[in-house]
Amino acid sequence: MKFEELLYLFRVLVLAGNSKKLLKILRRMAATLVSKNQSFQGKQYVYKHASPTTQCDMTFGVYIPDHEPNEKLPTLFYLSGLTCTHANFMEKSGFQQYASKHKIIVVHPDTSPRGVDIEGDSDSWDFGKGAGFYVNATVEKWAKNYRMYDYIVKELLEDVAPSVAPIDLGRVGIFGHSMGGHGALTIGLRNPEKFKSISAFAPICNPITVPWGQKALTGYLGPDQSTWQPYDASEVLKTYQGPRREILVDQGASDNFLEQLKPETLKPTEHAGVVLRIQPEFDHSYYFIASFMGDHFEHHARILKA
Repeated sequence: MKFEELLYLFRVLVLAGNSKKLLKILRRMAATLVSKNQSFQGKQYVYKHASPTTQCDMTFGVYIPDHEPNEKLPTLFYLSGLTCTHANFMEKSGFQQYASKHKIIVVHPDTSPRGVDIEGDSDSWDFGKGAGFYVNATVEKWAKNYRMYDYIVKELLEDVAPSVAPIDLGRVGIFGHSMGGHGALTIGLRNPEKFKSISAFAPICNPITVPWGQKALTGYLGPDQSTWQPYDASEVLKTYQGPRREILVDQGASDNFLEQLKPETLKPTEHAGVVLRIQPEFDHSYYFIASFMGDHFEHHARILKA
Protein backbone atom coordinates (compact mmCIF):
# COMPACT_ATOMS: atom_id res chain seq x y z
CA MET A 1 0.00 0.00 0.00
CA LYS A 2 1.44 3.35 -1.04
CA PHE A 3 1.54 6.29 1.33
CA GLU A 4 -1.14 8.21 -0.60
CA GLU A 5 -3.50 5.23 -0.39
CA LEU A 6 -2.77 4.80 3.30
CA LEU A 7 -3.45 8.48 3.95
CA TYR A 8 -6.82 8.25 2.14
CA LEU A 9 -7.77 5.18 4.19
CA PHE A 10 -6.69 6.94 7.35
CA ARG A 11 -8.94 9.92 6.61
CA VAL A 12 -11.95 7.75 5.78
CA LEU A 13 -11.68 5.68 8.93
CA VAL A 14 -10.95 8.63 11.20
CA LEU A 15 -13.99 10.47 9.86
CA ALA A 16 -16.00 7.31 10.48
CA GLY A 17 -14.70 7.19 14.05
CA ASN A 18 -13.26 3.72 13.60
CA SER A 19 -9.75 4.10 15.03
CA LYS A 20 -9.53 0.48 16.27
CA LYS A 21 -10.18 -0.86 12.80
CA LEU A 22 -7.62 1.56 11.41
CA LEU A 23 -4.96 0.32 13.84
CA LYS A 24 -5.61 -3.30 12.88
CA ILE A 25 -5.36 -2.49 9.18
CA LEU A 26 -2.17 -0.50 9.68
CA ARG A 27 -0.49 -3.34 11.52
CA ARG A 28 -1.66 -5.99 9.06
CA MET A 29 -0.66 -4.00 5.98
CA ALA A 30 2.35 -2.25 7.48
CA ALA A 31 5.04 -3.91 5.43
CA THR A 32 5.38 -5.43 1.94
CA LEU A 33 8.07 -8.02 1.32
CA VAL A 34 10.73 -6.89 -1.16
CA SER A 35 13.23 -9.77 -0.89
CA LYS A 36 14.11 -12.85 1.16
CA ASN A 37 17.42 -14.76 1.30
CA GLN A 38 18.65 -17.67 3.37
CA SER A 39 21.73 -16.70 5.40
CA PHE A 40 23.33 -19.06 7.93
CA GLN A 41 20.54 -20.45 10.14
CA GLY A 42 18.01 -17.75 9.38
CA LYS A 43 16.60 -15.49 6.71
CA GLN A 44 17.44 -11.97 5.60
CA TYR A 45 14.36 -9.97 4.63
CA VAL A 46 13.82 -6.53 3.14
CA TYR A 47 10.46 -4.79 3.54
CA LYS A 48 8.86 -1.58 2.34
CA HIS A 49 6.00 0.22 4.05
CA ALA A 50 4.11 3.50 4.03
CA SER A 51 5.19 5.55 7.04
CA PRO A 52 2.78 8.01 8.69
CA THR A 53 5.77 9.39 10.61
CA THR A 54 7.95 10.36 7.65
CA GLN A 55 4.96 10.61 5.27
CA CYS A 56 6.65 8.57 2.57
CA ASP A 57 7.51 4.97 1.76
CA MET A 58 10.33 3.58 3.93
CA THR A 59 12.52 0.51 3.45
CA PHE A 60 14.10 -1.59 6.18
CA GLY A 61 15.86 -4.92 6.52
CA VAL A 62 15.30 -7.57 9.18
CA TYR A 63 17.24 -10.76 9.84
CA ILE A 64 15.27 -13.49 11.61
CA PRO A 65 17.11 -16.55 12.93
CA ASP A 66 15.42 -19.92 12.77
CA HIS A 67 13.21 -20.34 15.83
CA GLU A 68 10.42 -22.38 17.35
CA PRO A 69 6.78 -21.55 16.58
CA ASN A 70 5.51 -18.77 18.88
CA GLU A 71 9.05 -18.18 20.21
CA LYS A 72 9.88 -14.52 20.86
CA LEU A 73 13.51 -13.51 20.29
CA PRO A 74 15.77 -10.73 21.57
CA THR A 75 16.31 -8.04 18.98
CA LEU A 76 18.89 -5.46 17.96
CA PHE A 77 18.26 -2.28 16.01
CA TYR A 78 21.22 -1.17 13.89
CA LEU A 79 21.46 2.44 12.69
CA SER A 80 23.70 3.17 9.71
CA GLY A 81 25.88 6.17 8.95
CA LEU A 82 25.96 9.02 6.45
CA THR A 83 25.12 8.17 2.81
CA CYS A 84 24.00 4.64 3.73
CA THR A 85 20.69 2.89 3.10
CA HIS A 86 19.38 -0.22 4.82
CA ALA A 87 21.56 -2.28 2.47
CA ASN A 88 25.13 -1.32 3.42
CA PHE A 89 25.02 -3.08 6.77
CA MET A 90 23.18 -6.07 5.31
CA GLU A 91 25.71 -6.59 2.52
CA LYS A 92 29.05 -5.57 4.07
CA SER A 93 29.15 -6.22 7.82
CA GLY A 94 28.76 -10.00 7.97
CA PHE A 95 26.43 -9.63 10.95
CA GLN A 96 24.15 -12.51 9.93
CA GLN A 97 26.54 -15.18 11.18
CA TYR A 98 26.49 -13.68 14.68
CA ALA A 99 22.75 -13.03 14.69
CA SER A 100 22.28 -16.67 13.72
CA LYS A 101 24.72 -17.90 16.37
CA HIS A 102 23.07 -15.93 19.20
CA LYS A 103 19.48 -16.23 17.90
CA ILE A 104 18.99 -12.45 17.82
CA ILE A 105 16.71 -10.64 15.37
CA VAL A 106 18.32 -7.60 13.74
CA VAL A 107 16.31 -4.69 12.32
CA HIS A 108 18.20 -2.22 10.13
CA PRO A 109 16.33 0.78 8.69
CA ASP A 110 17.22 3.41 6.12
CA THR A 111 18.96 6.61 7.25
CA SER A 112 16.43 9.18 6.01
CA PRO A 113 13.15 9.63 4.18
CA ARG A 114 13.38 8.96 0.44
CA GLY A 115 11.39 10.31 -2.46
CA VAL A 116 9.96 13.37 -0.74
CA ASP A 117 12.06 15.67 -2.95
CA ILE A 118 12.51 18.68 -0.68
CA GLU A 119 14.49 21.45 -2.32
CA GLY A 120 18.13 21.09 -1.31
CA ASP A 121 17.83 17.55 0.11
CA SER A 122 20.36 16.19 -2.41
CA ASP A 123 22.79 19.11 -2.49
CA SER A 124 25.32 17.56 -0.10
CA TRP A 125 26.24 14.11 1.16
CA ASP A 126 26.06 15.03 4.86
CA PHE A 127 22.61 16.63 4.99
CA GLY A 128 19.22 15.63 3.60
CA LYS A 129 18.87 12.28 1.86
CA GLY A 130 21.00 9.64 3.55
CA ALA A 131 21.66 11.98 6.47
CA GLY A 132 18.59 12.15 8.70
CA PHE A 133 20.75 12.19 11.87
CA TYR A 134 18.00 10.38 13.80
CA VAL A 135 16.38 13.63 14.96
CA ASN A 136 12.85 15.02 14.81
CA ALA A 137 13.28 18.12 12.66
CA THR A 138 11.55 21.29 13.82
CA VAL A 139 12.59 23.69 11.03
CA GLU A 140 9.44 23.99 8.91
CA LYS A 141 10.99 22.87 5.64
CA TRP A 142 12.09 19.53 7.12
CA ALA A 143 9.65 18.96 9.98
CA LYS A 144 6.98 17.17 7.94
CA ASN A 145 9.22 14.31 6.79
CA TYR A 146 12.51 14.27 8.69
CA ARG A 147 11.32 12.60 11.89
CA MET A 148 13.74 9.70 12.07
CA TYR A 149 13.84 9.72 15.89
CA ASP A 150 10.11 9.00 16.17
CA TYR A 151 10.27 6.66 13.21
CA ILE A 152 12.80 4.42 15.00
CA VAL A 153 11.58 4.74 18.59
CA LYS A 154 7.84 4.56 17.97
CA GLU A 155 6.72 3.42 14.54
CA LEU A 156 9.38 0.88 13.57
CA LEU A 157 9.99 -0.52 17.05
CA GLU A 158 6.44 -0.64 18.34
CA ASP A 159 4.32 -1.38 15.28
CA VAL A 160 6.04 -2.19 11.99
CA ALA A 161 8.93 -4.50 12.92
CA PRO A 162 6.83 -6.62 15.34
CA SER A 163 4.32 -7.16 12.52
CA VAL A 164 6.96 -9.09 10.53
CA ALA A 165 9.27 -10.55 13.20
CA PRO A 166 8.73 -12.34 16.55
CA ILE A 167 10.31 -9.57 18.62
CA ASP A 168 10.44 -9.79 22.40
CA LEU A 169 9.90 -6.11 23.20
CA GLY A 170 11.31 -6.65 26.68
CA ARG A 171 14.71 -7.65 25.24
CA VAL A 172 15.73 -5.03 22.70
CA GLY A 173 19.12 -3.37 22.18
CA ILE A 174 20.49 -0.77 19.80
CA PHE A 175 23.82 -0.14 18.04
CA GLY A 176 25.12 1.73 15.02
CA HIS A 177 27.99 3.32 13.12
CA SER A 178 29.11 6.95 12.83
CA MET A 179 25.91 9.01 12.43
CA GLY A 180 24.13 5.80 13.38
CA GLY A 181 26.36 5.41 16.41
CA HIS A 182 25.25 8.89 17.46
CA GLY A 183 21.66 7.77 16.94
CA ALA A 184 22.13 4.55 18.89
CA LEU A 185 23.71 6.31 21.87
CA THR A 186 21.15 9.11 22.10
CA ILE A 187 18.12 6.93 21.41
CA GLY A 188 19.29 4.17 23.75
CA LEU A 189 20.06 6.53 26.63
CA ARG A 190 16.88 8.56 26.20
CA ASN A 191 14.69 5.45 26.07
CA PRO A 192 16.10 2.99 28.62
CA GLU A 193 12.68 1.40 29.11
CA LYS A 194 12.78 0.29 25.46
CA PHE A 195 16.48 -0.42 24.84
CA LYS A 196 18.32 -2.58 27.36
CA SER A 197 21.75 -2.67 25.67
CA ILE A 198 23.79 -0.13 23.70
CA SER A 199 26.97 -0.14 21.61
CA ALA A 200 28.51 1.84 18.77
CA PHE A 201 31.19 1.81 16.09
CA ALA A 202 32.99 5.14 15.62
CA PRO A 203 30.01 7.24 16.77
CA ILE A 204 29.68 11.01 16.40
CA CYS A 205 29.91 11.62 20.14
CA ASN A 206 29.74 15.39 20.50
CA PRO A 207 27.93 16.74 17.41
CA ILE A 208 27.21 20.20 18.83
CA THR A 209 30.96 20.98 18.58
CA VAL A 210 31.86 19.57 15.15
CA PRO A 211 31.04 20.56 11.54
CA TRP A 212 28.97 17.46 10.71
CA GLY A 213 26.76 17.95 13.74
CA GLN A 214 26.55 21.72 13.54
CA LYS A 215 25.43 21.58 9.91
CA ALA A 216 22.79 18.92 10.55
CA LEU A 217 21.47 20.25 13.85
CA THR A 218 21.23 23.83 12.57
CA GLY A 219 19.51 22.65 9.42
CA TYR A 220 16.98 20.40 11.13
CA LEU A 221 16.49 22.15 14.49
CA GLY A 222 17.46 25.78 13.93
CA PRO A 223 20.13 27.93 15.60
CA ASP A 224 19.02 27.54 19.25
CA GLN A 225 21.69 25.18 20.60
CA SER A 226 19.61 24.32 23.66
CA THR A 227 17.45 22.22 21.32
CA TRP A 228 20.51 20.34 20.10
CA GLN A 229 21.57 18.84 23.43
CA PRO A 230 19.06 15.92 23.45
CA TYR A 231 20.77 14.75 20.26
CA ASP A 232 24.33 14.98 21.58
CA ALA A 233 25.49 11.69 23.12
CA SER A 234 28.11 13.26 25.39
CA GLU A 235 25.52 15.68 26.78
CA VAL A 236 22.82 13.04 27.21
CA LEU A 237 25.31 10.79 28.99
CA LYS A 238 26.10 13.51 31.55
CA THR A 239 22.49 13.71 32.69
CA TYR A 240 21.48 10.06 32.31
CA GLN A 241 19.72 8.81 35.47
CA GLY A 242 18.13 5.58 34.26
CA PRO A 243 18.98 1.93 34.95
CA ARG A 244 22.65 1.06 34.83
CA ARG A 245 23.97 0.74 31.29
CA GLU A 246 27.31 -0.64 30.10
CA ILE A 247 28.12 0.86 26.71
CA LEU A 248 30.68 -0.65 24.32
CA VAL A 249 32.33 1.72 21.82
CA ASP A 250 34.93 0.71 19.23
CA GLN A 251 36.94 3.38 17.44
CA GLY A 252 39.59 2.96 14.77
CA ALA A 253 42.85 4.74 15.57
CA SER A 254 43.43 5.46 11.85
CA ASP A 255 39.95 6.86 11.27
CA ASN A 256 40.16 9.90 8.97
CA PHE A 257 37.17 11.45 10.73
CA LEU A 258 38.41 11.43 14.32
CA GLU A 259 38.07 15.22 14.62
CA GLN A 260 34.38 14.87 13.77
CA LEU A 261 33.79 11.95 16.14
CA LYS A 262 35.46 13.02 19.41
CA PRO A 263 35.24 9.68 21.27
CA GLU A 264 37.14 11.18 24.20
CA THR A 265 34.01 13.18 25.13
CA LEU A 266 32.16 10.02 26.22
CA LYS A 267 32.79 9.92 29.95
CA PRO A 268 31.54 7.16 32.29
CA THR A 269 29.02 8.26 34.90
CA GLU A 270 27.43 6.81 38.02
CA HIS A 271 24.65 5.28 35.94
CA ALA A 272 26.48 4.42 32.72
CA GLY A 273 29.80 2.74 32.11
CA VAL A 274 31.66 3.34 28.85
CA VAL A 275 34.17 0.85 27.49
CA LEU A 276 36.01 2.77 24.75
CA ARG A 277 38.37 0.59 22.73
CA ILE A 278 40.78 2.32 20.36
CA GLN A 279 41.65 -0.20 17.68
CA PRO A 280 45.12 0.32 16.11
CA GLU A 281 45.33 0.68 12.32
CA PHE A 282 41.57 0.45 11.73
CA ASP A 283 39.73 3.15 9.80
CA HIS A 284 36.06 4.21 9.44
CA SER A 285 35.03 1.56 6.91
CA TYR A 286 32.97 -1.60 7.03
CA TYR A 287 36.24 -3.55 7.19
CA PHE A 288 36.54 -2.09 10.68
CA ILE A 289 32.90 -2.81 11.56
CA ALA A 290 33.08 -6.42 10.33
CA SER A 291 36.26 -7.03 12.34
CA PHE A 292 34.55 -6.34 15.69
CA MET A 293 30.96 -7.29 14.92
CA GLY A 294 31.30 -10.53 16.86
CA ASP A 295 32.36 -8.66 20.00
CA HIS A 296 29.32 -6.41 19.80
CA PHE A 297 26.95 -9.35 19.49
CA GLU A 298 28.62 -10.94 22.52
CA HIS A 299 28.09 -7.67 24.42
CA HIS A 300 24.40 -7.46 23.56
CA ALA A 301 23.70 -11.17 23.99
CA ARG A 302 25.19 -11.13 27.47
CA ILE A 303 22.77 -8.36 28.51
CA LEU A 304 19.65 -9.31 26.57
CA LYS A 305 19.83 -12.99 27.51
CA ALA A 306 20.71 -12.48 31.17
